Amino acid sequence: MPLRPSTQGRARRLSPGRLLLGILLCLLLVMAARANWDFGLILSNAEKRYGNLGPAKARIEAWDELIITSESLTEREKLTAVNRFFNRQFRFADDIAIWRQTDYWASPIEALVKGAGDCEDYSIAKYFTLRRLGVPSDKLRITYVKALRYNQAHMVLTYYASPSADPLVLDNLIGEIRPASQRNDLLPVYAFNAEGLYLPGQSGKKSDTKKLSRWQDLLKKMRAEGFDIGEG
Repeated sequence: MPLRPSTQGRARRLSPGRLLLGILLCLLLVMAARANWDFGLILSNAEKRYGNLGPAKARIEAWDELIITSESLTEREKLTAVNRFFNRQFRFADDIAIWRQTDYWASPIEALVKGAGDCEDYSIAKYFTLRRLGVPSDKLRITYVKALRYNQAHMVLTYYASPSADPLVLDNLIGEIRPASQRNDLLPVYAFNAEGLYLPGQSGKKSDTKKLSRWQDLLKKMRAEGFDIGEG
């Protein structure tokens, strides 16, 4: 039996109020799906571990402010804001000078407390901040490279707008974000993210990051610091 005209109209159209409610519900679901970081808890945990944070407290609060003010930016703008923030916040120093270890992967909190880090610490902090800002992990890869000018191992963060795109390179050596095709001074060795480990020139993952012990140790450390990060 055909619908009467008044019923037919109701079936075809949503009222503006219901449409707005639907949009709000979708936004709430998206926000709920994105991990929330309680910086009050994070600061409290840091103070329990390190005591009086001194200038480090302002650096951590600035990180919180960066996240708040960057939520509504485009992905490209988020890359720029996050890259600039950590390149300015950290003083470069190697692990021997900071941690008395030859190779130490610091959490962003550890690096902010020290106010210093090496290339891995820059890349790790940028990765987790962009993840918190909603950039999918499959668009981000922490990438080991050889810095040809310095003839030494180096780490950068790369961003793939699409799986086949020329990735953008977020680097502490230079402030400008450039496509990998313009970084002839860097030779890729391998890369990883929450999904897995990748080799140069291969789109599919080579192995699982559960086998990368330093990555798993880092995730465990950040969870203890109060971060909701899932598998990264």
